[in-house]
Amino acid sequence: MSNAKNLKAEQIAVIKAKIENSKAVILIDYKGLTVEEDTKLRVSFRAAGVEYKVLKNTLVRRAFNELGVTDFDEALNGPTAVAFGTEDEAAACKVVFGQSKVLKEKFNIKCGQVEGNFQDAGSIEVLASLPSRNELIGQLMATMMAPVQYVVYALNAIVEKKTQEEA
Repeated sequence: MSNAKNLKAEQIAVIKAKIENSKAVILIDYKGLTVEEDTKLRVSFRAAGVEYKVLKNTLVRRAFNELGVTDFDEALNGPTAVAFGTEDEAAACKVVFGQSKVLKEKFNIKCGQVEGNFQDAGSIEVLASLPSRNELIGQLMATMMAPVQYVVYALNAIVEKKTQEEA
């Protein structure tokens, strides 16, 4: 095997590992970004814990194909960047969707994979509009705490009324 083939095989293995370890993988169509826009874009991805890479379509296609996924073959044409969300699947969707709103025609969602399932651009946008896992947990805890708080307020009101009557 030649050195170039070894290098490509290593790159495919790295991409494959990133796909396997990611909760969300989003393919992005980018065109005409300035250096300043690209720098801001990368900073926002880094802040959200999302890895953003511009990779060769053929390498990404082969990595997906080796994993038995052919849904992305059509989308891997033209300029493509890949966002890997390893910590929170919603974070990757939110950052990509937010940047697509800011950069408009220069930065568009092609499709993605969330929790191992193929998602089109519309599904990625829907996922981006949902609250994050931590926000949902907070909402659930607030809902669970509300009845307890009302009981405490009621008991406190009774105690205050009794102390006022005694005074």
